[in-house]
Amino acid sequence: MITETGKVVALSGEYAWVQTIRTRACQSCSARNGCGQKLLATATGGRANQVRVVNSVNACVGQDVTLGIDEDALLGASMLVYALPLLLMVVLSVAGHQVSGGNDFVSMVGAAAGLASGFYASRKLQHRKAGRYEPRLLRINRIPAGVVSHTDSLT
Repeated sequence: MITETGKVVALSGEYAWVQTIRTRACQSCSARNGCGQKLLATATGGRANQVRVVNSVNACVGQDVTLGIDEDALLGASMLVYALPLLLMVVLSVAGHQVSGGNDFVSMVGAAAGLASGFYASRKLQHRKAGRYEPRLLRINRIPAGVVSHTDSLT
C-alpha cells in the first residue's frame, strides 16, 4: 500500500477533497534523482495537489488524513493507461505495414488508429473497474504529520 498524508479542504456529499504536497517524501526517497514524481513536483513548484476520495472515515474540513492506494492497483492502472495504447499502436503499425506491402503511410495510419483505439479501450476498461484504481481515505491522523520528530534513541 502506498500512502500519502494530506489535509481535507472541502466536503462534497459523500466525497472529501484532500490537498497533498509530495515534496516532503522526495527528500528521503532513495530514488529521488531518477523519479518522475520529483520532476513533476519541481515543475509545478511544489504546489499542492487536490484529490477527490470517498469520505469513508467521516473526516471534517481541516483534519489531517492518510490516503492510500494498493500497489497492484497502481501497477494495473499504469499498464492500462500507458502499455495498452502503445502495444496496440505497435501492433496496428506492423499490421498496416505488412498488409500494404511496406507502405509507410498505411503504417502511420495503423499506428494512429492503434493509439486511438488503445486510449478508447483503456477508458472503457477504467469505467468497468470504477473505484479499483482510485485512492482511498484510510484514517484521520490524530497527531498532524510533521509534529513528532523521529530520533534514533528512545529515551
